[in-house]
Amino acid sequence: MRLEPPASLVDWGVLVAVAVLLATGVASLFAATPRLAWIYGVHAVAGIGLPVLLFWKLRRVRGRLRRGNWSAGTVASVSALVLTLAALATGLYWALGSGFSVGPTTGLTVHAVLGLLVVVPLLVHLAVRFRTPRTDVDAARRAAVGYSVVAAVGLAGFDARKRLSAAFGTLGRFTGSKHVGGEGNEFPETSWVADDPDPIDESAWTLTVEGAVERHLTYGYGDVAPDDTDEALLDCTSGWYATREWRGVRTGRLLDDAGVADDAGWVTYESVTGYRWTLPLAEARGALLATHVGGERLTHGHGFPLRLVAPGRRGFQWVKWVRRIEVRTTPDYGQWVAIFTSGFD
Repeated sequence: MRLEPPASLVDWGVLVAVAVLLATGVASLFAATPRLAWIYGVHAVAGIGLPVLLFWKLRRVRGRLRRGNWSAGTVASVSALVLTLAALATGLYWALGSGFSVGPTTGLTVHAVLGLLVVVPLLVHLAVRFRTPRTDVDAARRAAVGYSVVAAVGLAGFDARKRLSAAFGTLGRFTGSKHVGGEGNEFPETSWVADDPDPIDESAWTLTVEGAVERHLTYGYGDVAPDDTDEALLDCTSGWYATREWRGVRTGRLLDDAGVADDAGWVTYESVTGYRWTLPLAEARGALLATHVGGERLTHGHGFPLRLVAPGRRGFQWVKWVRRIEVRTTPDYGQWVAIFTSGFD
């Protein structure tokens, strides 16, 4: 029996695999706890199995790539293919423990950007080449066999990658992040998109607590008593992680001082840049607003004078340079705009 499914089902297999890779890639931005490690496993298996489908597809369509047969649709198709292969190669290279960078950008970020760039030419390709799959019994049988081969290759490759990384001592966290050592502030200073404020004068800085509270409060730097501590793992989406002891003030203490409204359910942390992120009220109460890390006062690059420490969240959700806490009765959907536009002014 031929292992290769019918042409239309190969194409649909490629589409489904790419869709799974995009969905799990986006989901990985928020998955920092071991219970969500399956997201990374599915992403890896789909990525390792996809080349089998691409091989079958390229063997069938290679004649269209001859000189003189190109159209706008062909350009889009080839662009999608090149970006897909580049995303697969950089992802696998990073997963094997390379830790490579392109200038100031880590290899994991390069992989993510290439994956997102696939979307535009893929949509053009679909608009030009979309076909409904065959549904006869023979097609279904061949599809089952072919997709089983793809799954087997993906699973075997995933296991082999883990074994190789473990053997060479390059196996990172399940998120793909690599451990960085050091003490205190000795870990990378990364910011999301365009956030890059000037150093903050602690004598002029204030923290306000407002929104659905009984009393609006304002604190100066000296008013924030750093009496609470947490040991927490910071896992950055750019591909590194560090475990540190953080010291500062528990958000719950500030909320108790302000008096939270009965219908409140969320807490938004806003940076001096306008960047902001929201946590459910119960989670926010336990979150730390750090002034120190590893016994050292936070440096500017790490969020001085105040940084959110949110265990179980990815690094981009640990808001730096916090200046405002807003207690809300509804989720803050505007944060999805703020995280991409903050810092540009």
